[in-house]
Amino acid sequence: MSTPILLEITDGTARITLNRPDKGNALDQPMADALLAAAIKCANDPAVRCVVLTGAGKMFSVGGDIGAFALNSDGIAPFLAQLAGTLHQALSQFAAMQKPLITLVNGTAAGAGLSMAISGDVVLADPNAMFTTAYLGIGLTPDGGMTWLLPRLVGMRRAQEMIITNARVSAEKAAEIGLVTRLAAPGALMDEGDVLARQLADGAVGAMGQARRLLHDSSSSGFASQMDRELAAITAAGSGPEGRAGIEAFLAKRKPDFENGG
Repeated sequence: MSTPILLEITDGTARITLNRPDKGNALDQPMADALLAAAIKCANDPAVRCVVLTGAGKMFSVGGDIGAFALNSDGIAPFLAQLAGTLHQALSQFAAMQKPLITLVNGTAAGAGLSMAISGDVVLADPNAMFTTAYLGIGLTPDGGMTWLLPRLVGMRRAQEMIITNARVSAEKAAEIGLVTRLAAPGALMDEGDVLARQLADGAVGAMGQARRLLHDSSSSGFASQMDRELAAITAAGSGPEGRAGIEAFLAKRKPDFENGG
């Protein structure tokens, strides 16, 4: 049996690969468990400065493993509670970690696969990728934070259309409406992802983590209270090693070494 999640850590970058290509990287409980373990590892390993999430084979992820749903039809409620609950724990780890997340969408992203795909701080997509919510086609409702993320990325009207009608969105359209950050050149997704990961891993990762938190908080914060959060964050960053290294390097007209504080 193949490992459902591959985790490789190299030069400060952790690459997590959904690894059930023969099943379209469909999410079953072993994959969800392995994804949570990888997320916890990446979030808490100081050697990891950037995380990349992608899929093996021709698809990113088709979402939940419907075959596994059918096998557990007599106890579907506890089955789904465990599966979706585990996925939610993994995505919460990614969202809260103090380092950036890049998602490389190499093919179809459907259902929970779409939720995972759009969870990145930067989302790069292959020109042949396709996106769909898929849930209502089988009588289910969204999970993986989709109903929180989607309206914030594409607006409420587009989110309603995508979820209610199961609309299929091409990679080109996804870039146009802000569902993804941008498209990679044909055949260059992984190479472009590696370049971006190296760039972010070499950057001010601590400040990136605080910026991520500020962006997440902004949706539930008033203007004045958000500025208070920004004030606390920038003063902490300025007095920290990254801020000192960045300012010193700027004045010396050299590239800062954020990883080593110089």
